[in-house]
Amino acid sequence: MSAAEPRRIVLVRHAKADWPDVSDHERPLAERGRKDAPVTGRKLTDSGFVPDLVLCSTATRTRETLKLMVPELPVRPRTVYEERVYEASPGELIALINESPDEVHTLALVGHNPGVQALAEILAGEFDPQAGRRMAERGFPTSAYAVLSFGGPWKSVEPGVGTLVDYWAPGQD
Repeated sequence: MSAAEPRRIVLVRHAKADWPDVSDHERPLAERGRKDAPVTGRKLTDSGFVPDLVLCSTATRTRETLKLMVPELPVRPRTVYEERVYEASPGELIALINESPDEVHTLALVGHNPGVQALAEILAGEFDPQAGRRMAERGFPTSAYAVLSFGGPWKSVEPGVGTLVDYWAPGQD
């Protein structure tokens, strides 16, 4: 990666989960989630936002979302299942992002709301007008993603440092 080439953070909310009689952490994907997750992977591929590294919550629904997204990506990214993503605040997620290795160009985080949406809003000091409008209108439904771009090392990620360059949610097309 050249010094001038921006880094990207891809924030993905897990696909639609079911509500069986299990703990929140163990909730599996619903049928709609199993259909939407591969579409999210295809959209990321089509848009050119393929991660080098994925930080994925250890919750069942996030692991299942990633498992269904990965076959749609051109290369299998290195994946770290990180328990600190589950129920994390935006500040805790920023701390995780700050720990990312310097050789990573595009980092994906597969997590949960309200943390993922709040993180996208907090990091975006600037935004592409269309992406910003879509995110403001749609919020951050299941299977949605936001892509933020920034310059500098991962340890410099902090509120307002990014530019929201893309946003997609199911049903947007």
